[in-house]
Amino acid sequence: MPCLSKFYGISIYMYWADHEPAHFHAFYAGDEAQVLIETGVILAGSLPRTAAQLVREWAAVRRAELLDDWRRAQARQELLPIDGLR
Repeated sequence: MPCLSKFYGISIYMYWADHEPAHFHAFYAGDEAQVLIETGVILAGSLPRTAAQLVREWAAVRRAELLDDWRRAQARQELLPIDGLR
């Protein structure tokens, strides 16, 4: 599972050929959440409130790049890194 981005102690990963709907995995301080790319809503798992908000903000700004990496993952192609929040 490639790491796409890291910011403020949050790590973002995506699996190759993962199940629909399009999502990514966010890890923070031992917590994990699967986050929908289209909406930023947590599909499964949980994150602390502040980390969840940062992940939603980041996903909104980086949605096009996330969708591109999702398509690449489904095709088992190399995933591209994505800048974190600044």
